[in-house]
Amino acid sequence: MRDTIRVPTHQREALVDITGAVERTVRNCGVQDGLAALYVQGATAAIMIQENWDDSVPRDAVRLLQQLIPRGAWEHDAQDGNGDAHLKAGLVGPSESIPLIGGRLGLSTWQGIFLCEFDGPRRERRIICTVLEA
Repeated sequence: MRDTIRVPTHQREALVDITGAVERTVRNCGVQDGLAALYVQGATAAIMIQENWDDSVPRDAVRLLQQLIPRGAWEHDAQDGNGDAHLKAGLVGPSESIPLIGGRLGLSTWQGIFLCEFDGPRRERRIICTVLEA
């Protein structure tokens, strides 16, 4: 089964918790054991699994990436000013795979799934969620 999760973003850079949307997709497909494969479409966004209990962790992740890859220092900025967004998205990566165990995401207590926006705000980011049965 495949579903497209559509998420608006409201900041240039932010981690948006999409765990609930992925859980709904998994629940709707009825697969008990398998794999949920997530892929974000777009060259300036990524998917990250990170702690979702404390809001400071996603903010720290954004801040770290801003320090590692600052704005305005890249050749691609001459094209459209978002060279840093492309590099951040490439570093984090566009996809994650999560095991399904007993019909639920096999995340630990404190883990969540985040859309990483590096070039927003956007009216819509699309995450393709493919559920495979074991």
